[in-house]
Amino acid sequence: MDAPDRPGAPALQAVLFDLDGTLVDSAPDLAGALNDLRAELGLAPLAQALLRPYVGTGARGMLERGLGLRPQDADFVARRDRFLDLYEARMLWLTGLFPGIQAVLDGLAAAGLPWGVVTNKATRFAEPLVRGLALMPAPGVLVCGDTTPHAKPHPEPLWHAARQLGVSPAQVLYVGDDLRDVQAGRAAGMATVAALWGYLGDGEPPVAWGADALVDSPQALASWLGIA
Repeated sequence: MDAPDRPGAPALQAVLFDLDGTLVDSAPDLAGALNDLRAELGLAPLAQALLRPYVGTGARGMLERGLGLRPQDADFVARRDRFLDLYEARMLWLTGLFPGIQAVLDGLAAAGLPWGVVTNKATRFAEPLVRGLALMPAPGVLVCGDTTPHAKPHPEPLWHAARQLGVSPAQVLYVGDDLRDVQAGRAAGMATVAALWGYLGDGEPPVAWGADALVDSPQALASWLGIA
């Protein structure tokens, strides 16, 4: 399959996705776990809208936004571990695919393009989440934050995924909603798409990330790929 809008680029042979904020909307359960922790500490809940932009920053970002804690604080590790336990207990309560993602996966299957997931989420959470969502067609590869010695923005997780799929990195597209996703994809020699429907955070605007394309919805991604 030709890669749209990349004249002279190798034919696209696979598509890789980030997980949280790209394929799945996990913000309700991550925010819920943070508010469960706040409740244990006698604090009032925070609106999901306040926490949503920090979902992509992991436990560290969520604890900083939700409790004002930083890694150097004495109780950070204990609060982090409790937050992760609370999240693990509820991570499939409200989490699901973003609207339109299933159509993208169906389109990839119809086009004969394998797909996979490369996430910084630890295997402890990513594997049961992907399994619990019963994604169909199933991903051809799942690379978690602890699968290789490095996490994104290092390119090794993406290289590992390409090796598992048996394709050249130059023939792979990586889709993600965070600057680190684009940095990792570019370092791996892959084309990159910034998923503007994701969490994005409050750092550099996506237009400055250097992605090959910015798409504002899964439907727009399907059109960009020519599988709509």
